[in-house]
Amino acid sequence: MKAPTAPAAVLFDMDGTLVDTEVLWWETAREVAAGLGHRLTDADAPEVVGRAVADTAAHLIGVTSGDPSTLPGAATGRAAAPERTAADRAAALERTAAELSDSFFRKVDAGAPLRPGAAALLASLEAAGVPFALVSASPRSVVDAVVAGALAGVDFAFTLSADDTVRTKPHPDPYRAAAERFAADPAACVAVEDSPDGTASADAAGCAVLVVPSLLPVAPGRARTFARSLEEVDLGVLTDCLRRPNPEIQGPKPA
Repeated sequence: MKAPTAPAAVLFDMDGTLVDTEVLWWETAREVAAGLGHRLTDADAPEVVGRAVADTAAHLIGVTSGDPSTLPGAATGRAAAPERTAADRAAALERTAAELSDSFFRKVDAGAPLRPGAAALLASLEAAGVPFALVSASPRSVVDAVVAGALAGVDFAFTLSADDTVRTKPHPDPYRAAAERFAADPAACVAVEDSPDGTASADAAGCAVLVVPSLLPVAPGRARTFARSLEEVDLGVLTDCLRRPNPEIQGPKPA
């Protein structure tokens, strides 16, 4: 089989992959959940880690109260008609999503560290002339704050946020849109992800995926290569991700 050339483009997830923001997102969700009377636990993680703001807001509303009259900001004082019940729920979802976004933005804006190996990998791709972009499920305000902060000076070809496609992760739309922006076949691109939803998004788009798990484990798959850290990753590893099936990287053993 002919050896693959370098990726047409490398498509980086942001939260938990390049920047250590998943912990900040979990803290944000925990605080908002507490305000709704719910204690966030590991059982909530699949609906929080790597999920879009709207998805997490819907989950928190769903697990807090079956009575829409008790949802935040709901009208009270009389029995709710079905249409008012639906209106109250929609308003609660909107308020919860806004609270999540605003709180997360404040935390990120205060500073979020890069993940180990991120700076070196980005610099090496730039030096090699391999194009790369940021493909995030975070709102545009958060993406812009991180790009102006922890990722300042990184020469991304472009950035995509949850606001830039009709559907965000785990749907394939973000990675398909990114490949299209590069005028590239998704199969010639490598996505770098840390979460199950992000990996599913890149898989569905047809990209090869390098998975560097953070808070949640990611299941093996035919188009998935796994690394313990971005410190194990270079252009050669990314190029090898274009092979099918992909092996796990055998990086250095912990001391």
